Amino acid sequence: MNQLDKDTLPVQSLLIPQWIIKTGKLLNFISPFLASRFAARIFLTPFSYEMPKRERTMYEKSEKEKVLVPRINREVIVYKYGTSDKKILLAHGWSGSGTQLSKIADQLLANGYSTISFDAPAHGRSPGKWSMMPHFIETIHYLEELYGPFEAAIGHSLGGMSLLRATKDGLSIKKLVIIGTANSVTEIVKDFISNIQLSQKVGKLMKNYFDTKFGEDLDSYSGALSAKQVKVPTLVVHDKDDVDVHYSCAEQIHQSLPDSDLFLTTTLGHRKILGDAQVITKVVNFLTKS
Repeated sequence: MNQLDKDTLPVQSLLIPQWIIKTGKLLNFISPFLASRFAARIFLTPFSYEMPKRERTMYEKSEKEKVLVPRINREVIVYKYGTSDKKILLAHGWSGSGTQLSKIADQLLANGYSTISFDAPAHGRSPGKWSMMPHFIETIHYLEELYGPFEAAIGHSLGGMSLLRATKDGLSIKKLVIIGTANSVTEIVKDFISNIQLSQKVGKLMKNYFDTKFGEDLDSYSGALSAKQVKVPTLVVHDKDDVDVHYSCAEQIHQSLPDSDLFLTTTLGHRKILGDAQVITKVVNFLTKS
């Protein structure tokens, strides 16, 4: 499969092994209930990948520290990149890592900032086998206690969604940037179920299972809902050819934010957008303008 083909497929379709898809389809035929429990486990399991060369400079030059996040009792790896007192928090997406935004971090360093990022539980080099969005959020709040205050925060995909919720709940920042960020948890579940070729009945059972397990409607974490209470200036970046998260999510979040700019691109998809020169310039200019 060439790179062009990969860019047209959702990342879940690329990372999830065929045996998992075949097992899920068999369970779907036997019992949608059993299939929903199987899918829930896969949904909460991030997939690892080899670190791209473009991220190695940030990884090698960062000061790395293992931190226990008390409220979730999980360990994460923290990356301190640069020495400036003007610090920006970076939050990666699902199955990503703390160096995922390395190209943006490099330009921030060149403009007098330093960055704090992290491998969320069970991601990158952090221990564990499963994770979920509340783990991202609690980690963000704890890193503010340890390393804040932050001038701003930048999040990709689930990291952006987590930052919206964390900012709503009191993360103190002056500006926020979200890139390729989803809106509705229900829609995330629907997309996931579609990508692993299960029925939407299984998706509904899985969503109900999560709501019961965690004691709340997980749609309360949806991006546009959190955005209504995010008062800081926010840049919403999304690509119209993103096959992982439809760009309508960016439009919905943008409409819900009291103070935001919407920047839409094309042909970059969900992943290449993080290394695009025009996007990086837009982000840096947004953060540095008074």
